[in-house]
Amino acid sequence: MYKNLLERAEKSLAENNVTVDQFLDQVKLVKNQTRIISSNLGEAINGGIDIGLKAILPDFIEDEIINVKNTLITEGFSAALDTAIEETINVGKSIQGILTGSFENITQIKKAIEKGGLIDTISDLLDTSIDWAKKKGYIEKDVASAIKKGKNGMMNIIKDNVDDTLENQVEAIEKLDGYINKWQKYYDEQNFTNMEYQYKKIQEYIEKVIPLEETLKKARTVENLHELIKNNGKKFELSEQEKELAEILVQ
Repeated sequence: MYKNLLERAEKSLAENNVTVDQFLDQVKLVKNQTRIISSNLGEAINGGIDIGLKAILPDFIEDEIINVKNTLITEGFSAALDTAIEETINVGKSIQGILTGSFENITQIKKAIEKGGLIDTISDLLDTSIDWAKKKGYIEKDVASAIKKGKNGMMNIIKDNVDDTLENQVEAIEKLDGYINKWQKYYDEQNFTNMEYQYKKIQEYIEKVIPLEETLKKARTVENLHELIKNNGKKFELSEQEKELAEILVQ
């Protein structure tokens, strides 16, 4: 049975001019994008709740704030939030009509967050958590009432944090593009010392940013060429076949 499934899958890929390796690379890219977006958004939401509770409950000491937060952010809340983020990303990709399932630019990611209604989902989750904690007696009624009244302000902070997270990604991607362009400049000048510095910065930033397909391809091409030159005794006399191979390997 599995052999037949594999044969059918390989046939389908071949009909679309896609190799198995290319398909697996695409799956890896999608997984990495989802993982990084989810992690960044999770941190932004978590930070927003922290700041919001401190503003709503100014007379509470740090430990009391932590206890209230831990009560609200139960395992159920966390699991529901993870699901909400994942569904938001998937819905956004579907709306964008991205057949590959991967994001090509930050604008698409922003639209995914917007279209998926992530902020509204978080708001509903907080309402449910507040009611649950009050009903169970884990937080006092006046505390629950204060959080409900101040929730809109908390949601504004969370939204700002999410926006800042995406803006930080824009900045990081722009820096990565800048390092790639500088590497190319020094490559044209055959200046390996400066190329090496830019190469290290590329490797540093490629771990920080959401792996957008076009940027990732450029960065991987740079890595392939850089390693070829390095392994060639830092000599730039590469054959045209080697240069083409460096680009083919990232297609």
